[in-house]
Amino acid sequence: MNNSLLSSTVSNLKLVHRGKVRDIYEVDSNHLLMIATDRLSAFDVVLPTAIPQKGEILTELSNFWFEKTTHLIPNHLTHISVADVIDDSQECVAVGGRGVVVKKLTPLPIEAIVRGYLVGSGWKDYKRTGEVCGIKLPDNLQEAAQFPAPIFTPSTKAAVGVHDENIAFARAIELVGEAMANQVRDISIALYQFASAYALSRGIIIADTKFEFGLDDAGRLVLMDEIFTPDSSRFWPADQYQLGSPPPSFDKQFVRDYLESIAWDKNPPAPDLPEELAIKTAEKYREALVKLTREAA
Repeated sequence: MNNSLLSSTVSNLKLVHRGKVRDIYEVDSNHLLMIATDRLSAFDVVLPTAIPQKGEILTELSNFWFEKTTHLIPNHLTHISVADVIDDSQECVAVGGRGVVVKKLTPLPIEAIVRGYLVGSGWKDYKRTGEVCGIKLPDNLQEAAQFPAPIFTPSTKAAVGVHDENIAFARAIELVGEAMANQVRDISIALYQFASAYALSRGIIIADTKFEFGLDDAGRLVLMDEIFTPDSSRFWPADQYQLGSPPPSFDKQFVRDYLESIAWDKNPPAPDLPEELAIKTAEKYREALVKLTREAA
């Protein structure tokens, strides 16, 4: 726990945003330094307990997927070294493998969520209405059922401490325009289908995931933030999957389950996590990283 990073410091750069997990600094007019800290958010609230080395795991896994999906969409990576933009050597060491220099983009005001399985808030929605985010589904589906095809369910992008809000596709069109909404939907589903097939070959089901996109100076859609990490996705061990209940996950569902069990009202401030839970969560994050990115011996 001593090597954890809850909040970063980069003296020579201007801090422009401290989000739920990432700290963003301005490098110049075209580039940002994005640092994935060891903070964890659950139910859109930042927890006070660090998850050891989580930021490094998120960064390595995101970079792996960004490189793997360049045939589908450009992304924000620049391959500029973090050491080239942080002047203080001790600050650079503290950032470690959590930092990446990225292109400055204009973010779209929506999050792109793709669901492949009936679980989480979607399951609660379905039990109540027979729909998920306004999308009508067949009757009598069981929890953890796989959809015939992935569904796109956008949401608003909330500020820290504010809950994201699911929105209808028609509202996404109002926010970004019809052509852009269609493009975001189509590329999100394509990304999910590509990554899901790869992950399944490594023994992991990606039950659902979310993406963030931005526009470059030419108005081109660019993938940004993070992709297919335990923070942005729900990972299940494929060998434990069965209808009726979701299997134990590799992601922060582990933490959500604990917070549900203590009847926290999901409003700030969040409770501390037991140290053993933080360590166990870090182990699950690393297990997912190893399964997805390491070649078998």
